Amino acid sequence: MTISEMLGQSGLLTLLGMCVVFSFIIILILCMKLLQVFVHTFKLDKDVGKVQKKVSAAPKAGAVQNKPAVDQKAIIAAIAAAIHEKESV
Repeated sequence: MTISEMLGQSGLLTLLGMCVVFSFIIILILCMKLLQVFVHTFKLDKDVGKVQKKVSAAPKAGAVQNKPAVDQKAIIAAIAAAIHEKESV
């Protein structure tokens, strides 16, 4: 077997392998689309409605929320301690 025959055979094997992988990915995508249709048809996607209700019930960005005040001095002390420890190493 000559070099040119070996290169031709390796090229064919490479193309065959890429075609097999490409067809597998296409089949996988089709199966996922079919599963999506199945889930929507039989109303098995109940969590989607709950998520949409939570999103619509969320406050607007401009609304002021009453959150408990965080101890700013404790946060500053923790940051200062971390910086001091990092610099000392």
